[in-house]
Amino acid sequence: MNRSRGGGGERSGQNPSIAGKSRQIKLVLLGESGVGKSSIALRYVRGEFNENGEATIGGKYYSAYLTKNINLQSTQIKFDIWDTAGQERYHSLAPMYYRGAAAAIVVYDVCSSSSFMRSQQWVKELIQQANSQIVICLVGNKADMAAEKRAISKEEGQEFAMSNNLIFSETSAKTGMNVDEVFYSVGKSL
Repeated sequence: MNRSRGGGGERSGQNPSIAGKSRQIKLVLLGESGVGKSSIALRYVRGEFNENGEATIGGKYYSAYLTKNINLQSTQIKFDIWDTAGQERYHSLAPMYYRGAAAAIVVYDVCSSSSFMRSQQWVKELIQQANSQIVICLVGNKADMAAEKRAISKEEGQEFAMSNNLIFSETSAKTGMNVDEVFYSVGKSL
């Protein structure tokens, strides 16, 4: 886990009764369709992975909304997680979701160079148009895939993240690798 943005805190367990204060944080998940945004959200909130996950699309919904609480030092953070549709035809709706967000997780598929290029565009858009204090985390998902299927090295992701002052991690929503740590790092940086 590479973390470039500031913040701090220590994990104090998951018992809400020990929290001295509470913060509600809007967090938006952005990225191309099929990169695993919904899978990351479901793994984090429910500890589940659905092998046959459906795309977050217009007929049913343009976004999904989930919540989860974590405790950092004496603060309980309630993440309001907005999982957005990744299809290009819904791109114009994205500002509605990231407006007012304190944090964004931009996801790409480590096996797809086009999703990595698109994630770079999302980051630039967030930097230009979102809240100037927004915490941005770049996540390379599907890191459990075989090395020969990789299109983007971990170093490429880290380099882009460092050059843009982003938190960075590679995850596997399928195995759960680093998923909790991503949200914990975002929470510490708020």
